[in-house]
Amino acid sequence: MSRCYTQITLADRRRLHHLVAAKVPIDQMARQLGRHRSTIYREIKRNPFRDRELPDYDGYYSTVADDISKERRRRLRKLRRHPNLRTEIINQLEARWRLPDACCRRG
Repeated sequence: MSRCYTQITLADRRRLHHLVAAKVPIDQMARQLGRHRSTIYREIKRNPFRDRELPDYDGYYSTVADDISKERRRRLRKLRRHPNLRTEIINQLEARWRLPDACCRRG
């Protein structure tokens, strides 16, 4: 397994879909995909297909999982969507870094 993190690709999700369908243990899935087992477990848990009307079709599907993860990443980019919020946060962080050491000491 690599120490450098990379996003799970659609090709990885397709392989994972086949492994889930074959009921391969998560440790083996992780080894075959070159990922940590917690990454595989999290992927399966966070990105399943669920349908109240057709519960027989619930499960992990690669293309659905890819769409869900892309939508989640798009939604979470709050500081890009709200430039005023981003500026305010940066200003407050910079102001805290400029505080003199004396005001931060306890004693």
